[in-house]
Amino acid sequence: MKIDQSYINKYNKQGPRYTSYPPANLFRNDYNENDFINSISVSNQELPEGISIYVHIPFCPQICHFCGCTTETGFSNNFIERYVNAVIKEIDMQKQFIDSKRKVIQIHWGGGTPNAIPYKFISKITKKIQDTFTFSSDYEMAIECSPAYFRMKHIEILKDLGFNRISLGIQDFDDNVLKTINRKTSKLPIEDIINKIKKEGFRGTNIDLVYGLPLQTVKGFDKTIKRAISLDVDRIVTFSYAHVPSILPRQKILEKIDIWDAENVFHLKSDPSRLKKIIAHYELFKKIQNVEGDFLEFGVFKGASFLRFATFSEIFENQNRKFFGFDSFEKFPRDDIKLDSDNKFISRFEEVSGDPIGKEKLEKLINNKKFTKPENIKLIKGNVFETVPTYLENNQNTKLACIHLDMDVYEPTKYCLDLLFPFLQKNGIIICDDYNQVDGATKAFDEFSEKHGKNISKLDFSKTPYFIENN
Repeated sequence: MKIDQSYINKYNKQGPRYTSYPPANLFRNDYNENDFINSISVSNQELPEGISIYVHIPFCPQICHFCGCTTETGFSNNFIERYVNAVIKEIDMQKQFIDSKRKVIQIHWGGGTPNAIPYKFISKITKKIQDTFTFSSDYEMAIECSPAYFRMKHIEILKDLGFNRISLGIQDFDDNVLKTINRKTSKLPIEDIINKIKKEGFRGTNIDLVYGLPLQTVKGFDKTIKRAISLDVDRIVTFSYAHVPSILPRQKILEKIDIWDAENVFHLKSDPSRLKKIIAHYELFKKIQNVEGDFLEFGVFKGASFLRFATFSEIFENQNRKFFGFDSFEKFPRDDIKLDSDNKFISRFEEVSGDPIGKEKLEKLINNKKFTKPENIKLIKGNVFETVPTYLENNQNTKLACIHLDMDVYEPTKYCLDLLFPFLQKNGIIICDDYNQVDGATKAFDEFSEKHGKNISKLDFSKTPYFIENN
């Protein structure tokens, strides 16, 4: 499918939160009742003349940890009824300012979880709106629904009330992700719900998804997207998770994801090669335990191997060794990349692995690990052609126990090998994570091995990484 670039350019810009009305850019401290009434009066003279109505239901049986909406839980039916009566009163208060010739073209119910309250309340508000306003012949009335609280009869009820669109808050199809964010899973197969909606003759169905949630991976979310597409709905809407615990304290829970859950997910879903690599890193760490010098890693990305070696040092060396992690912490630098295979690898890597975690966020995560000497763990952002000379200038007495290369491509790998090898201590090691995996790194490591007469080795049980010992 070809997408018109001008259409993308039109909407590729920041805007106010969709949950705010009036939009946040129109807020002001001195806005009062008269201003509100005047705004409605002005709108009566504007085109298009149709009315759009938003009905907010601020109730949820339980609160999802990621949620940024105005919502509450734990209320009785009596309390909900009081709220519904207040909404009806507000309709009566505002109708007097709206030109009676204007017709309703759109109604959207959001929350909260509108379909989790008793349907008699949905009916009461709906009928009030229908009795108060004239509807356009092609109006749309949509309601946000959680599949967890859907039953087949509910779809029939909504259809009878005049709803013609249902928005399903799926967020993700991975049960582990949903459990982590405290979201209930659907008791009915999503496919059955969609088919029932279509059978009842609704105008359309959309699926809402959220990316950037804890435990999500690029591969996993790709599966979610493909399943959503297979359901053949007319809209798939994606939202990015915004982590703002200073505004939404509930989100702090997501910074402390249950360790047991995370560990179980690793063992349940990861290929055995991942555990082999962890063990391989430990075996390589043992080789440098009695070697003086710092640990330098190039290509930190999301910090897995960097933090792994730092943790080994914390356990077995009381964190006396310094660790420096070098990375752009942005998109893969493509300057001066000459091998076609390297450029192709970068494109595949970015597609599958997504964006790096970011220097500031990774530093925060490192601080949360409570290392004995956090000052010995430093991240250096930038292109290695610039940052490594600066590092050497600032560390005149550099001694290296380990050089860990994970930059994948030829030019930076060769540069770091040539520049840093003179500082590698006897019995120190050079690890190449990408040897025999990526052409560029393999070429650079082979050239270095031949130039210095060093053997390239690997541990028998793991296909990666390869290493050179400076014996």
